[in-house]
Amino acid sequence: MQLKNVVPWGRNLQEYKEMGLFSDADRDKKILGCGDGPASVNKELTEIGVNITSIDPIYQFTKEQIEQRVQESAQVVSVQLRKNRDDFVWKNISDVETLIQLRLEAMDNFLQDYKNGKKQERYQYQELPKLNFKDKEFDLTWSSHFLFLYSEHFDEEFHKKAIVEMLRVSKEVRIFPLLDLKNKKSKHLTSVLKYLEENDYTYEIVKSEYEFQKGAFEMLKIVKDSLT
Repeated sequence: MQLKNVVPWGRNLQEYKEMGLFSDADRDKKILGCGDGPASVNKELTEIGVNITSIDPIYQFTKEQIEQRVQESAQVVSVQLRKNRDDFVWKNISDVETLIQLRLEAMDNFLQDYKNGKKQERYQYQELPKLNFKDKEFDLTWSSHFLFLYSEHFDEEFHKKAIVEMLRVSKEVRIFPLLDLKNKKSKHLTSVLKYLEENDYTYEIVKSEYEFQKGAFEMLKIVKDSLT
């Protein structure tokens, strides 16, 4: 992974709640976030006493390196957002300026927390589909804007292995969204759901309160046993 190819894009805790990845009922759970990147969710949850670990390839880099990349990317992303604003739903977030402010604030909060979080092992350089955690070490594992979204970059087999690995280390997995970058249902979704059924996993597709990418308002919840 080369940092120059990464476009940092951090989301906050409120967005994770609206996506359905976290609720107040999850406060006592031990949580693993896969692909959290420069989000502020780890910092915000830690501050209210939630036990959370985040993994991402970007965590191999220093605070200074990530901060520089954030600054390099911000203007480019701003221009693209304004150019393509009609591709998004301005419901949860009202306009481009508000979105950019939210993202920069989330990433700034992440950067303030990053060095301390690394020392506490809340931010770990790991990546799917192989995790260095014990079986069922976590109560809840989520993937925000990674699995299914990058269907052109990661094939069906990767998705299956990644989800099975997340379920190995956790009692429950949540994935948002289920669309790819072209706003189409992921080409891997049907086969992945069939695979889950054939291997005794139980899943549920839940409508969330969050929609920014057009049509991206569904969250996939998976457990090994029946959902209750």
